[in-house]
Amino acid sequence: MNAQNSSSFTVGQRIVLGVVPRMVWALLWLVGLTWRFEVIAEDGVTPVVFGQKAGPEIYCFWHQCVLPCAMYFRRSGAVILISRSFDGELITRILRMFGFDAVRGSSSRGAREGLLGLVDVIETGRTAIFTADGPRGPIYETKMGPIKLAQATGAPVGAFHLQPERAWVMNSWDRFLVPKPFTRIVVSWAQWTKVAPDTRPEEFEARRQELNAAIERARLRALAHLGQSAS
Repeated sequence: MNAQNSSSFTVGQRIVLGVVPRMVWALLWLVGLTWRFEVIAEDGVTPVVFGQKAGPEIYCFWHQCVLPCAMYFRRSGAVILISRSFDGELITRILRMFGFDAVRGSSSRGAREGLLGLVDVIETGRTAIFTADGPRGPIYETKMGPIKLAQATGAPVGAFHLQPERAWVMNSWDRFLVPKPFTRIVVSWAQWTKVAPDTRPEEFEARRQELNAAIERARLRALAHLGQSAS
């Protein structure tokens, strides 16, 4: 969906796009098979478990969790909103090898086109996924896109976080997590956020804050479950 024109990239970038995705996919697949997922959830929340085919729902998580999410949801058939940048194209090609599809756009580039693409995703019975604070942050701050999509489609918004027990933390805006081999990864689910179709635009911010709080609760609950401190 929304394929990127390769001519918009430099020769060097096209070489990277032709080689790196398969290398990353192979490495992530091999290492990911050693990860052990443990699911927890807030009271009254039914989590989405590994291998479950997802329906017309919206999932939101922080950008730092992309790698473990790619492994955990690889059989879900979900569609992810990814930016139109070179980095976005690189991520798109990797994720497609895991069985995902992508709608191109972000809060900064192609926002309207990306949102319309995700409306179609929900209306055809598939799941839409947002890295809620991507593509450039600030960290742990949800954008408005998931709320607008929920209001337009009536789909509920699921909030979750994947926290590795042992990981390399990158020196990036999102503190990107690279889980180490054979580590345990906690999949933490919080309460779902619902946005009624008749919700007025001036009420969107309250729903956004509700979703933001849910994803953060999921993150903090996962850290506490592992006996780790928040950062």
